[in-house]
Amino acid sequence: MARAVTSRRKSLNTALAWAVGLLIFFPILWTILTSFKTEAQAIASPPLFLNFDWTLENYAIVQERSDYMRFLWNSVIIAGGSTILGVIIAVPAAWAMAFVPSKRTKDILLWMLSTKMLPAVGVLYPIYLLFIRLGLLDTRGGLVVVLMLINLPIIVWMLYTYFREIPSEILEAARMDGATLKEEILYVLTPMAVPGIASTVLLNFILAWNEAFWTLNLTAVDAAPLTAFIASYSSPEGLFFAKLSAASTMAIAPILILGWFSQKQLVRGLTFGAVK
Repeated sequence: MARAVTSRRKSLNTALAWAVGLLIFFPILWTILTSFKTEAQAIASPPLFLNFDWTLENYAIVQERSDYMRFLWNSVIIAGGSTILGVIIAVPAAWAMAFVPSKRTKDILLWMLSTKMLPAVGVLYPIYLLFIRLGLLDTRGGLVVVLMLINLPIIVWMLYTYFREIPSEILEAARMDGATLKEEILYVLTPMAVPGIASTVLLNFILAWNEAFWTLNLTAVDAAPLTAFIASYSSPEGLFFAKLSAASTMAIAPILILGWFSQKQLVRGLTFGAVK
């Protein structure tokens, strides 16, 4: 029998969860508040929380200095393109590892995961030379490929985990009904794994959106995303905290909006998948 949970224990767990959530969200909240301060107020001691003169001057200066929409569009294309391309490649790979495993499958999975342990700077020089030779430097297509390869092990691992939860008998029944391999993956496996694919897509989109090392080293002007947009406000003249916070807020706003609109659908899909 399940152990009874007292109301006091529920209240304690709820308060603890809210405390952890607020602790995690506080840096974002502080960045947003700082973006509405003047430079003097941003570095005031003791720090000003709400009792300051709110201003939109920082946002106006950021918009005048930089073409925000160009950086935003580059981020959408790079993050979205790398995620979609990674899922297209990872779905057949995860299907093969989950339903047609070999004696080397676990070794391959561990090898793929081990590539994430390599410091990115260790392969920067050869990739930079390849980009120069292939003419991919400061192009969105080159960044799409690089970020897809970087996040591909995570995509494969996550999809492999979700696919392992699907009974193989369902796929065997589809084969007996005459389904081809393509139809089996598209019309049987993929619909059943929608919650897992959705969570994988969301996680890897955020990882690609936040990637700074490769975007700063492989772009200059044309393909620069929002990470380069934020870095441009860290200059030799000093750190302008209020303007830097305004740029950061403008960069994270699309992700916050995406998370706000997608959380209910994602939770509903994951719950449905768990119940099913």
